[in-house]
Amino acid sequence: QVQLVESGGGLVQAGGSLRLSCVASGSIFSIRTMAWFRQAPGKQRELVAAATDGGTRNYADSVKGRFTISRDNAKNTVFLQMDSLKPEDTAVYYCNAHIGWVTVQNYWGQGTQVTVSS
Repeated sequence: QVQLVESGGGLVQAGGSLRLSCVASGSIFSIRTMAWFRQAPGKQRELVAAATDGGTRNYADSVKGRFTISRDNAKNTVFLQMDSLKPEDTAVYYCNAHIGWVTVQNYWGQGTQVTVSS
């Protein structure tokens, strides 16, 4: 059993910054990809940023140059540094991880609200 717990969300003015954290705990043998998704009201959940165990980093075009994803593998933690925030970044942000040794499972956190005011 694996749990993902996000933290760091909140209310910030446009142009400000937030740093999200996600800690994985439980029966963790191998973390493959860790990623951040977000979902705004009335919209589909979308990929924001992803980090593979091989060091690859991928970002949605809308956040390139503003967001940075990083990992602390020793602590089973992934971060999302969000700078120059815009009102359109407002959404619930979800941590996602592919974890497994023989079999690989997809896990989701409960989400953390990010609200950017103008």
